[in-house]
Amino acid sequence: MNHLPLASRVKILQLTVEGSSMRSIGRVLDVSPNTVDKLPREAGQACITIHDQGIRNVRAQRVQCDEIWSFCYAKQKKVATAKSPPPEAGDVWTWTAIDPQTKLLISWFVGDRSATAASVLIDDLKNRLANRVQLTTDGYHAYLQAVEDAFGADIDYAQLVKIYGEAPASKGEARYSPAQIVAAERKRIEGSPDPDHISTSMVERHNLTIRMSLRRFTRLTNAFSKKIENHINALAVGFVHYNFIRIHKTLRVSPAMAAGIADHLWSWEEVIARMDAIAPPPAPRGPYKKQAPAPP
Repeated sequence: MNHLPLASRVKILQLTVEGSSMRSIGRVLDVSPNTVDKLPREAGQACITIHDQGIRNVRAQRVQCDEIWSFCYAKQKKVATAKSPPPEAGDVWTWTAIDPQTKLLISWFVGDRSATAASVLIDDLKNRLANRVQLTTDGYHAYLQAVEDAFGADIDYAQLVKIYGEAPASKGEARYSPAQIVAAERKRIEGSPDPDHISTSMVERHNLTIRMSLRRFTRLTNAFSKKIENHINALAVGFVHYNFIRIHKTLRVSPAMAAGIADHLWSWEEVIARMDAIAPPPAPRGPYKKQAPAPP
């Protein structure tokens, strides 16, 4: 990877967060698919560190949380008949917490849709906030105990409980369409949340950003993740791009700048510098030595 020009490394990361698949990136830049696979994995580890260290002491007024579905290797219902599925095969949920004012993605976690996963997200959110906030989630029951354990009474918490109509037909044009929302109930859980700001619209809109920018989330393709580590690394790269590098259209700055935790617009070159700084030194190369056969 050290032999790849910096401009090419930047282009690979740029195309990765713009919805391109690994093979299409390789064709466009005339590089090996193995190279396209390796760079986002290495960058992902650096981006996890960038997010963990950079998104701290966040001063927000409101936070919205949600989960977005994807899968690794095979959908859950196909795992039983899949060929040699890894232990992590099946449904994968990405949990996110976002500030609807600065658009900052504060916390994220990849796991299942259990109460344990909800607790991991909410605990991480609590550790990154510097003040009391108003929190809104959907009506998923796992949030209730997670928020209680992490915040206790030190939060203004409400749920937006959506009521759905009949499920769409299992065949035909409506097969992949979600059920229609017929009503939404604002439910106070803790503290004094402002009813006008009980909403999950921004975090749900960010779910669309994830699906549009990361090819692994595109439905009905073969670009889904085959390994959970690659899935997590791709998300880490995408979220650092969203928080630190990309100018938000309505803010005209990055979310990190709007939140006051970054004083400039980051570049991919900075991310690559961080990546190179934590990379292990290359192993020494020498003449090939054939190993002696094992004794009988």
